[in-house]
Amino acid sequence: MSAIKPKTTILNRLPACYQKFFREWKYGQQAAVHYIPQEGKWKRNPETGEVKIIQNKPIPLTYPKEFDDGLWGGEAIVRGFEKRHQLRRRVPHFWFPTLQKSVLHSEILDKHMEIVVTPRTLCLVDQHYGFDNFILQTPPQDLKSNLGIKLKRTLLLALATQDFLPNNKAKREKLLQKYQKHILPVEEAEWYGLTLSEALEKLGKQEEVPIQKIPLKIKFREEFIEQLKEKQTEVNSTGPKSSWTDTLNPFKFNKTV
Repeated sequence: MSAIKPKTTILNRLPACYQKFFREWKYGQQAAVHYIPQEGKWKRNPETGEVKIIQNKPIPLTYPKEFDDGLWGGEAIVRGFEKRHQLRRRVPHFWFPTLQKSVLHSEILDKHMEIVVTPRTLCLVDQHYGFDNFILQTPPQDLKSNLGIKLKRTLLLALATQDFLPNNKAKREKLLQKYQKHILPVEEAEWYGLTLSEALEKLGKQEEVPIQKIPLKIKFREEFIEQLKEKQTEVNSTGPKSSWTDTLNPFKFNKTV
């Protein structure tokens, strides 16, 4: 529990929109990909009549570093055991997703991108009738990878600022109407998709007070001028002081009034 408290305290300093995004991205329940969830709470065995509780527990997944550079559609590496022969022990086994490079087009960004995907990702793009719809409608916990989150952030910022397709105003207005339900305020879109370190850095820049640095030569010059002014004030207040050479002057006489 002690390891969770500092994160919670740091997260509470950030805006509510970022807290919602971060909790969905890191702790949200993902769509069932590697197992088939069963409905209800209880299940009866038709042969024995035994009633058991239904446990839809997700299969633990392993995400390699290459995962953040692609869109795997909720798939990942599954670690488990496989019994290859009836008379032998089960052995450890890894199930890897099928990866392939594919070129996908974003109509908002107006460019083609070569991305490492899985066949399920391509099916999801077809089900959403386009790449932009797939990215915008998929929750962050299902996109999961840094590439998917950054792409969604870029699309949301483009829709919020409405600065995409500067040379084709008619198509831009058409796309704004098409993706109207995904348009966020600029303040929220700027926080979406940031990692925790990036969000803290952005918060620090907003909280820091700008300090105007004065060159030392100007500072020392001002201090020297102030010292000269103070000495001049002292001389004017005390009057001229007599020097020891005045006593050696034989022609000096005291004037009497």
